[in-house]
Amino acid sequence: MIREKIWTRNFIVVCLSSFFMFLTFYILATAFPLYVKESLHGNQQQMGLAITIYVIGGVLIRPFSGQWVDKFGKKKMAVIGLTIFLIACIGYFGSNGIVLFLVIRFLHGMSYAVASTATSTIASTLIPYSRQGEGIGYFSMFMSIAMVIGPALGLFLWKDENINVLLLGVCVIAALSLLFTLGVRMPKEDKANVIEAVKKPAKTRKGLRWRDVIELKALPISLVGFTLAFSYSSLSGFIASFTKEIHQSQLTGYFFVAFAIMIVLFRPVIGKVFDKYNEHFLIYPGILIFAVGLLSLSQARSGLMLMMSGVIMGIGYGALMPCFQTLALKLAAKDRRGSANGTFFLLFDLGYGAGSYFMGLIASYTDYRMMYEVAGGVTLLSLAAYYLLHHVPQAKAKLHIQKSNIDVV
Repeated sequence: MIREKIWTRNFIVVCLSSFFMFLTFYILATAFPLYVKESLHGNQQQMGLAITIYVIGGVLIRPFSGQWVDKFGKKKMAVIGLTIFLIACIGYFGSNGIVLFLVIRFLHGMSYAVASTATSTIASTLIPYSRQGEGIGYFSMFMSIAMVIGPALGLFLWKDENINVLLLGVCVIAALSLLFTLGVRMPKEDKANVIEAVKKPAKTRKGLRWRDVIELKALPISLVGFTLAFSYSSLSGFIASFTKEIHQSQLTGYFFVAFAIMIVLFRPVIGKVFDKYNEHFLIYPGILIFAVGLLSLSQARSGLMLMMSGVIMGIGYGALMPCFQTLALKLAAKDRRGSANGTFFLLFDLGYGAGSYFMGLIASYTDYRMMYEVAGGVTLLSLAAYYLLHHVPQAKAKLHIQKSNIDVV
């Protein structure tokens, strides 16, 4: 039996589009707090707002982005989102004050939410259903690569503290993301579904209910994703300060490189295991491995232990992220994939934002070691969340289907 292809021209193009979009995000997430401090003379709270206001913009629009993708079309919303995304990058050139800068950051976050929901939904449409786990794994791998390259590139572009050099670089990268999206050719079936959705009688679209913007079938696994993002925020937000505290700041970049290498190395295997076996084979070990990595990091006192923690967490995170996203998509109906994606990313963004705040609070009252111990504990709690929210309901649903089939026979 010939397996359906994943690596088609359109899939590669949308992966590259997503890569450049996330690369822009990570460049600015690293460089903009420094820009606020050095050029806009902002305080620590305003430095944090450079990231927080972006996340808030994304969280507020996430519930609607999935609905818009399902209603108006994946490619159309991706193009609209990335066009505004690029305009926001250009708009930073004129943001000489902190207030205007934060307003543009807010709008930038909103456009990012629409674009990322649309591009990930495009990718899921282009991947054969029988290989969804493997395909989504490859797609999210491009995000992981951007996560490693972005911070280093952001610091490089900002090394002379010239905001124009930084902004010119991100504008070029954002433009590449838009150009690649314009080059995607959507399947005829997808275009037909959009036309059918637009032609639906007005009464079927009357009023706005939460079920229109939140995909309930994707909500349980998205809540588990919330806990993963909550724990992960302790890495992206505080690892640089922690490595400086333990006199290993020269290894911060290498830590993320080790983290990403493990994701890339194990991603093909993880996707194939997901498609062939039960998702529990990956998620339970993945949660345990990620928790062990965080707890190891909390005790790190040498460069070797720091790097080993990065390796361990890369394996765990690399298994969990694509599994959660694939489950959110597979549990929803085909015409609700945009809403399922929006629901997953909404909860993931909320977890990331809430985690950043609470982890910082824990670190300020205790220390970074205690913060990473708490992050590891939260990750272990997600074992119970996964069992109660996904494992048990899915087992009951399968048992009900089996009983129904027996009754029919």
